[in-house]
Amino acid sequence: MVARETTQKKPHVAVLASPGVGHVTPLLELAKRLVVDHGFQVTFLAISTDAPPAQIQLLNSSTLLPDLHVIHLPHVDVSNLLTASTGVSVRIVLVVQQTLSYLPSVLTNMQPHIQSLVVDPFCVGALEYAAAFSIPTYLFLTTSASFTALTMYFPTLHAQVDGDYSKIAEKVVVPGCNPLLLDDLIPGVLMPEVLPLCNRIPLVKGVFINTWEELEPVTLGAVRKNPFFLGLPGPPVYPIGPMTKGNEDEPLTSTLESKKILTWLDKQPPDSVVYVSFGSGGTLSGEQMSELAWGLELSQTRFVWVARPPSEVSASGSFFEAGYDAEGAASYLPDGFLDRTRERGLVISSWAPQVAVLSHGSVAGFVTHCGWNSVLESIAQGVGMIAWPLYAEQSMNARMLVDMGVAVWPKPAGDRAVVGRGEVERVVRSVMEGEQGKAMRQKVIELQGTALKALGSGGSSNASLAGLADEWRAGGSP
Repeated sequence: MVARETTQKKPHVAVLASPGVGHVTPLLELAKRLVVDHGFQVTFLAISTDAPPAQIQLLNSSTLLPDLHVIHLPHVDVSNLLTASTGVSVRIVLVVQQTLSYLPSVLTNMQPHIQSLVVDPFCVGALEYAAAFSIPTYLFLTTSASFTALTMYFPTLHAQVDGDYSKIAEKVVVPGCNPLLLDDLIPGVLMPEVLPLCNRIPLVKGVFINTWEELEPVTLGAVRKNPFFLGLPGPPVYPIGPMTKGNEDEPLTSTLESKKILTWLDKQPPDSVVYVSFGSGGTLSGEQMSELAWGLELSQTRFVWVARPPSEVSASGSFFEAGYDAEGAASYLPDGFLDRTRERGLVISSWAPQVAVLSHGSVAGFVTHCGWNSVLESIAQGVGMIAWPLYAEQSMNARMLVDMGVAVWPKPAGDRAVVGRGEVERVVRSVMEGEQGKAMRQKVIELQGTALKALGSGGSSNASLAGLADEWRAGGSP
C-alpha cells in the first residue's frame, strides 16, 4: 500500500492567465491551493508583457513551491495593431491571440500529460488547441458572480439590441439578478470585442468564480436555478473564492521601500490610516491627482498613498507598463504637498505590499479602484472602502459594494469628471471618523467572517474545489 502511494503520479493541471495582476493573482492562488491542499502538480503558463513590477514579483514568488512551475510564453509585439484609442481590454485580446500560437508546442513538450487546463476569460481561445490534445478546459472568471451572470447573458443582450447598446434603457436586467445601471457598464464592459469570449463559455467543462456563497447568494442562486440560465448550454459553476494573496505571498515585503511602509505604519495609532491605491494599472489625470492630494491634506487624516504618474490619456495607463517615475511624486503632486503632510502621510511612487498594509492594525480605510482582487483583499482583511472605479467592470463592483454597505462612492461635482477636494475630504472623514465608517467596518468584518468560513474545513468554497479536485484525481470531469 505504501509503495503504491509513493509511486503514484500526481495529477498534472495547467493554468493559463492573461496579462495583468488582476488576472494572474487569482489563477496563481488557485494553482497554489491545488498544489498545497490537494497534492497536484501545476504548470502556470504566463503570457509575457512589459509587466508592472508587482506582476513580475508575483510570478517569481511561485517558485517557492516545488510542484508549481512557471513557463513564460514568448513575448509578442502587437504595436502595429494598436492605435491611440485602443482600450486595455482590446489590447489584452490582441496580445493573447498572438501568444496562443505558441501553445501547441508547449503542450506537446509538457510532461507528464496535462489532465486539465484552466484559463481566464481572455484566454478562451486556448480551447481549440486544448481540444486537439484531448485536454478538458475550465474557465476561471476572476470577477464577481454578478459579472459572471452578465457575461453569460451578454450574447442574448447583444442580439436583442443588434449590437447597438444605445437602445438599452437605463438599466440592464439580467434574469434573476439585481438590475445593473447602464452607466456602470459602458464603455468598460459592454463591448463587441468581448462577445467571442462570451460565446465560448458553453464549450468549457466548468466555470470557477472568485466569490463565495454568502457574498452573492442571490446571483449565484440565479445562475444555478433561473430558467434563463438553465436553458443555456452552460457548464456547472464552482464558487471557490476568495482567492487572494496572503502576507506570505508578497515577496517585496523584504525590500527597503516595503520595510519603510510597514515601519511607518507601526508608528501610527490603531485605525487611523487610510490607504490609497488604484491597483497595478490604474492612473488618474493630473487635475484629479491634485484634487485628491488637496482632499487628503484637508481631511487631516493619516495616509499611505501609492501615487503613480498621472495620465491624460487612459485610466488604465499603467496596466502594461511599470508606471514608475524616476523623478518621484514631487514632480506631479501640488507644490509643497509632501512637506506639508510629511508628519502624517507617506507617498510611494512605485508599489506597496497591499495585503500587509490592509492587514495592519493602523489601517481603517481603503481608497480603491475596485478591481475585484483589491475588493476581496479588503474584505478578507476587514477594511471598509472608498470606491473610486476607473475602468473595466470596476463601476459595477463599486455599486455592489455600496449596496452591501461596505463602501462609499465619492461623486464628481455636476457634469465634471473630476472629484473635487471638498468631496474627497468629506468621504475620508466620513469613513475614518463618522458613524458611517463605523457601520461599514462592522459590515465588512461580518463579510470577513463568511470568507474565512467559506475557505475553512467544510466551507462552501473549500468543498467546491475539493469536489472538483477529486474528479480530476480520478481521471474524469463532471
